[in-house]
Amino acid sequence: MAFSDPINMPKGVTSISNDLYHLHMFVIYVCIGIGIIVFGVMFWALIAHRKRPGYQGAKFHESLKLEILWTVIPILILVVLAVPATRVLIKMYDTSAADIDIKITGYQWKWQYEYLGEDVSFFSNLATSKEAIANEVEKNADYLLAVDQPVVVPTGKKVRFLLTANDVIHSWWVPELGVKKDAIPGFINETWAKIDEPGIYRGQCAELCGKDHGFMPVVVEAKSPRDFAAWLNEKKAAAMAAKAAEAKVVWDKETLTAKGKNIYLRNCAACHMPNGAGMPPTFPALAGSSMVLGEAKPQIDVLVNGRQGTAMQAFGNQLSDAEIASVITYTRNAWGNEDQGEDKIVLPEQITEFKQNNN
Repeated sequence: MAFSDPINMPKGVTSISNDLYHLHMFVIYVCIGIGIIVFGVMFWALIAHRKRPGYQGAKFHESLKLEILWTVIPILILVVLAVPATRVLIKMYDTSAADIDIKITGYQWKWQYEYLGEDVSFFSNLATSKEAIANEVEKNADYLLAVDQPVVVPTGKKVRFLLTANDVIHSWWVPELGVKKDAIPGFINETWAKIDEPGIYRGQCAELCGKDHGFMPVVVEAKSPRDFAAWLNEKKAAAMAAKAAEAKVVWDKETLTAKGKNIYLRNCAACHMPNGAGMPPTFPALAGSSMVLGEAKPQIDVLVNGRQGTAMQAFGNQLSDAEIASVITYTRNAWGNEDQGEDKIVLPEQITEFKQNNN
């Protein structure tokens, strides 16, 4: 007896996901067997002992044998279910002897992946445009499960995932890997996966983490060890090249605002809107805002450290000093803000100095 895929959990591509699938099917078969026996006895009793004219029903008050029977049988059933379930749980929680460690940090509404010991770190954001989500342009079937940068892992290797969160509780869930683990601020949770075949496996945040919860996908790409090593080397080289290039940039107003616009649209527009109008009172407007029009230091503080008790998260560890300076400069020179206020340009060294003085 089997159940078709649309109404059943997937078998997955890891040993844990297969163990979970077989445990799931075993429990279903036990439940079906219990249902057949219980309803069979019930219908037999209803038919064989239905009331008939002149029939005298048996008179009894207690049955010790029956009491023992319906106590012992459920205990045996629970033991039968508990043994394989415990075996799978022990395997799931055994994160020892990992070949690679990846730290995953949940943000509203993206994931940060850090390859520990490899000096590789990046953010993974929803790749689908807001126009596609709103059906204004074409989109594919995976439009809510597509990211700009997937987390890449090697096949045949045990990968340990260390999960935490920067703001609220998230949950990193990839069904085909048999992995679902909460990412909780201030805590580190562990889980692992070992993928045998190359491929792309998709998941989502499975915790209600805010207004854009549905736009926080997970994409895992499994590559052969050789291809993974090549990808890792490319990532390291790209990071070094980006740092070297950034060091040579002359940060004038045009350069800062051009860079800042892209950063704003990717990280800020979801709450403050592309036109800076915001969604008051939860997400305040930036167009004409006293925060944006006044001295730069308070705005730097908000961008770097966030604001407790609100949805404004800290970007000090998410964006580089140049990126923070760029997005601040952009907001001070967009939506009519350039016609009023002061400190129209904020330079990367101002962000660096602020961080040094406020650590």
